[in-house]
Amino acid sequence: MKDYEYLWNTISKVVRDFEVGQPFPLRTTKFCFLQKTLSPIKDSSSEMVPNLGFIPMSSSLVDQFAGDILKDLPFLKSDDPIVTSLVKQREFDELVHWHSHKPLSDDYDRTKSQFDEKSRDPRALKSLQKYHVFQRFYGNSLEMVSSKVIVTQTIKSKKDFSGPKSKKAHETKADIIARENKKRLFAKEEQKEEQKWNSLSFSIEEEMKANLHSGIKKLEDFLKSCKSSSVKFRVEMVGLTACLKAWKEHCRSEEGKTTKDLSVAVQMMKRIHSLMEKYSELLQEDDRQLIARCLKYLGFDELASSLHPTQDAENDIKAKKRSKYSVGMGPARFQLQYMGHYLIRDERKDPDPRVQDFIPDTWQRELLDVVDKNESAVIVAPTSSGKTYASYYCMEKVLRESDDGVVVYVAPTKALVNQVAATVQNRFTKNLPSGEALCGVFTREYRHDALNCQVLITVPACFEILLLAPHRQNWVKKIRYVIFDEVHCLGGEIGAEIWEHLLVMIRCPFLALSATISNPEHLTEWLQSVKRYWKEEDKVIENTVTSKRHVGRHPGFPKDHLQVKQSYKVRLVLYGERYNDLEKHVCSIKDDDIHFDHFHPCAALTTDHIERYGFPPDLSLSPRESIQLYDTMFQIWESWPRAQELCPENFIHFNNKLVIKKMDARKYEESLKTELTSWIKNGNIEEARMVLKTLSPKADFSPENMITMFPLLVEKLRKMEKLPALFFLFKLGAVENTAKSVSTFLEEKQEKKRPPKADKEAHVMANRLRKVKKSLEKQKIIDEKSQKKTRNVDQSLIHEAEHDNLLKSLEKNLEIPQDCTYADRKAVDTETLQKVFNRVKSARKGEELKALAERGIGYHHSAMNFKEKQLVEILFRKGFLRVVTATGTLALGINMPCRSVVFAQNSVYLDALNYRQMSGRAGRRGQDLMGDVYFFDIPFPKIGKLIKSNVPELRGQFPLSITLVLRLMLLASKGDDPEDAKAKVLSVLKHSLLSFKQPRAMDMLKLYFLFSLQLLVKEGFLDQEGNPMGFAGLVSHLHYHEPSNLVFVSFLVSGLFHDLCQPTRKGSKHFSQDVMENLMLVLAHLFGRRYFPPKFQDAKYEFYQSKVFLDDLPEDFSDALDEYNRKIMEDFSTFLQIVSKLADMNQEYQLPLSKIKFTGKECEDSQLVSHLMSCKEGRVAISPFVCLSGNFDGDLLQLETPNHVTLGTIGVNRSQAPVLLSQRFDNRGRKMSLNAYALDFYKHGSLLGLVQDNRMNEGEAYYLLKDFALTLKSISVSLRELCENEDDNVVLAFEQLSTTFWEKFSNV
Repeated sequence: MKDYEYLWNTISKVVRDFEVGQPFPLRTTKFCFLQKTLSPIKDSSSEMVPNLGFIPMSSSLVDQFAGDILKDLPFLKSDDPIVTSLVKQREFDELVHWHSHKPLSDDYDRTKSQFDEKSRDPRALKSLQKYHVFQRFYGNSLEMVSSKVIVTQTIKSKKDFSGPKSKKAHETKADIIARENKKRLFAKEEQKEEQKWNSLSFSIEEEMKANLHSGIKKLEDFLKSCKSSSVKFRVEMVGLTACLKAWKEHCRSEEGKTTKDLSVAVQMMKRIHSLMEKYSELLQEDDRQLIARCLKYLGFDELASSLHPTQDAENDIKAKKRSKYSVGMGPARFQLQYMGHYLIRDERKDPDPRVQDFIPDTWQRELLDVVDKNESAVIVAPTSSGKTYASYYCMEKVLRESDDGVVVYVAPTKALVNQVAATVQNRFTKNLPSGEALCGVFTREYRHDALNCQVLITVPACFEILLLAPHRQNWVKKIRYVIFDEVHCLGGEIGAEIWEHLLVMIRCPFLALSATISNPEHLTEWLQSVKRYWKEEDKVIENTVTSKRHVGRHPGFPKDHLQVKQSYKVRLVLYGERYNDLEKHVCSIKDDDIHFDHFHPCAALTTDHIERYGFPPDLSLSPRESIQLYDTMFQIWESWPRAQELCPENFIHFNNKLVIKKMDARKYEESLKTELTSWIKNGNIEEARMVLKTLSPKADFSPENMITMFPLLVEKLRKMEKLPALFFLFKLGAVENTAKSVSTFLEEKQEKKRPPKADKEAHVMANRLRKVKKSLEKQKIIDEKSQKKTRNVDQSLIHEAEHDNLLKSLEKNLEIPQDCTYADRKAVDTETLQKVFNRVKSARKGEELKALAERGIGYHHSAMNFKEKQLVEILFRKGFLRVVTATGTLALGINMPCRSVVFAQNSVYLDALNYRQMSGRAGRRGQDLMGDVYFFDIPFPKIGKLIKSNVPELRGQFPLSITLVLRLMLLASKGDDPEDAKAKVLSVLKHSLLSFKQPRAMDMLKLYFLFSLQLLVKEGFLDQEGNPMGFAGLVSHLHYHEPSNLVFVSFLVSGLFHDLCQPTRKGSKHFSQDVMENLMLVLAHLFGRRYFPPKFQDAKYEFYQSKVFLDDLPEDFSDALDEYNRKIMEDFSTFLQIVSKLADMNQEYQLPLSKIKFTGKECEDSQLVSHLMSCKEGRVAISPFVCLSGNFDGDLLQLETPNHVTLGTIGVNRSQAPVLLSQRFDNRGRKMSLNAYALDFYKHGSLLGLVQDNRMNEGEAYYLLKDFALTLKSISVSLRELCENEDDNVVLAFEQLSTTFWEKFSNV
């Protein structure tokens, strides 16, 4: 309502001719209340869009994809000047020595190899060995799994293990012997465990008497390590007896007091749960009697009677004593309110022979069946639920089948690539033929064993390079499975289309994993349609192969092509239950202290939201929150008819149940949600509103800068034992600064505790130690020279003893006290710590990270190098670091589970998807039974929005670009296997997620494809048959940078670079600093563009080293850019006019927010509307609503025209035109300047200068410069390959620039 009121008031200020009135009460009308005087609207645009025709093309691929719409398009005749001009030599004279048709080395060849795979140099071999050792160490920190040796086997058909097993029929003698041996081994193991318990039982029992909680912890640690059920049962009984004794003593000591410490009762009930659920078959009469007695002491008489009806009178507790020992509530309420996170989960007990380490759940077995049957699957399951296990099972299967089958694992980030590669190298070992490797990596920065491995770990862009590379198709045919991790990236705004291309180009089965997809059914249906296409294509190709072999020709098909039969089925595997509950808390500041208020998930909802959308599917309550909801409902509506029925003690699924399970609690939660929804729908909306209001926390939010309180927040979490924790922030600077602020806080705390003379003593000891060390070294030299050593031995021993003594004293003096560090020293041994620290000694942030790590603190963001990230990941997982600040990159699949997650900074990037990804890290399976999520400095309405918002549906992004079309045409015409290449290209064009079940969108994409071809033909990158020509290779090489790649080649072809790159004197191969700086200025306008906000330009900052704001392009380049943009916009405007026929005009003639139509008879008396409706001339592609502003089609030619002026329902707008704006303005019309960071760095070579003057984060600046350096190198190599004249000025200038830039960058 506030938004509406604000909008109304703004409009009322704009309308000055008459009184608009107040915003309330609301009035709706379809009649226009504008006056009947004519508005000064221009009748037509001065500039008309040229009516361009299409250049005819003869290509079977074009006919197959867009043949159905070609007949309706205007084509140019063969004698048209535009067509005839294509035949003429368009290239600049200087380019006659350039073989622009020559194929270039591809992106894979140019990516730096981490190690020279063929080198026999001992140093190279040693560094390779060190790499493998560290990878295994890193992998071992990720999961404690012993390495598995893989042996290639002949393929056998696997049974479906999900079904019931057949009875052991024909058991061979060998089977019987093996079974007996196993039995004997098990008995021996049981005996060992019994002996171990006998030796430990006395000390544990004594510990439980002295301190029940620490004793129980030791008891549970023993239970985790023990495998024998009979020993475990004995241990549990000992624990129960100790708990009963402790409860009785506690109740006697607390007699007369109103409250009891129920944690003792919780421990007792935990033991009862365990005994009844896991060891019920071992329980004897006496054991049942003891359990019944315990239940009586807790006040659960009915449960006690149902378990053991008859009891001796002497053991019976008298009624008057009952209140003394009773917990004071029913068993159901007690279990939900105090034992919620301990409730037993329903888990299968029957092992699966395919899995050795754990007993998989039903849904996990379904995944294994998918892999066994060579099927594909979309898998949606919460973080830490164990979905990744299927990936490793899939890898193992392919490794066992042969030595040349490949599994590709696609991860969204480089950090995840490194992690998965380490896990694979730790999990599997295999003896492979020489030159082959088990695991390889391919990212844009480096590659290692990428095309000679069986398991390739890569990022989407690099896998796309391999799939689209014409001469890598034989390798592509070796792929047996592709695993897509975090496949919801398909819905992102940057790089989403690449995920689509991969999913539609692969012929083999795949696994697509994610924790956050809201419409998995739609995604699965789309992928199934893609698989149906490949089924038909495979049949065609198989027939072709068969017929060619029959004729006797053997084309270049690998032997195993189509040999492995795959299924074309795509299964959807859903699992929604998190192992741990998550509870949310809001942080506030009161009296200079941090306070936490529990945030009940229902507090995020409103009655309107529940009525309209129901409860969000993933909004779950912990058992204690369900009780809280029931109590509030009971309190608000006194005459609530179902109050008794839904009371925990009477609830149908809890009735007389000794062990309430997690699934029972979930049913109770669903019943309460259904009931609250029925209140809203059946007229009790006010009561429901009061319930939601009462559940909302009354947190007092302090307006002061809460980030200064950050160290106090961390300290408070430590006191509450809520560490280890991840703290999510969204600015790189904030991530580093908050981590440092916590470290400073601890240092100051230590300084206050230090005795006044401690520093002086340390200084004296350090000086003395230095002197003793010198004496020892001196003595050593004398000893070596002297023959008679005995005299000096005593002296040496004295010096050594003094040295050791001083060293110990100094270490003790400088030692960090336990309460001044968050590090858990016991978690990691000194050797391991040193190993991790040594890896970063030469890294930029190495020393800083080491200093923070000593305090148990770390930070993690995308601008760190992989060694720095690994330090934080390894030490956090091992438990040494317990406080890590991070950006969202850590939420994408990185294995760093923790006890708590804290959102410590608000941001536009903190949305429903990121919230779920990040909060999913809380609660370590096997360590925490509950995870905590804290909101610190996040506005209250935002918290509610995050909790109740659904994850956005995957609907697909615009899938095509000019460069992609060129790369597809390159693949189709140059592919090793033409049929296969063509099938892949058609699959990309036909199977966009955007156009799935949307015929209009499909037609629009066909038209965009044709527009792209026209542009590529006109620019000289394709001929009329669709074959690549000219500088097509160079454009496709720079595909990361569209439209800059097209502009760069247009500058090259027009001779501008040849004019600019003139050497210092004729015949020289060296270029002056001015030439280099001008060349850098042009390239900084094209690549790695970063804009400043307009307000930064207005501020009066003083700059020391950098120019900061990038100067305008040189005049000749600026004119060439304007000419390029003009040509593109002419063609694109024509395309928009043609595609406008696909618009849904019913929707177009509606006002965008109110949806009121302005085409009916009731609008006829409005001059404005009748004017809009009558002047069709010059308004074909412009939205009727935007016509209100007087826009015409001719305005599409102007670059400054906003993108949204076109028809909204055609699915494409001006942002898809490959134009490069020389100037950019914000929505208030203020000019935004480009950051001159690349040019500034080229001039002064200082990273610190960019941090100080250009206002960049150091890590971010480093990676932007690295990216720029890679682009320079790529251009330089391409130009050298294209030009046969070794002394060409442009080639030499780019080589000089690239070399100089790399040298400066390497010195950082």
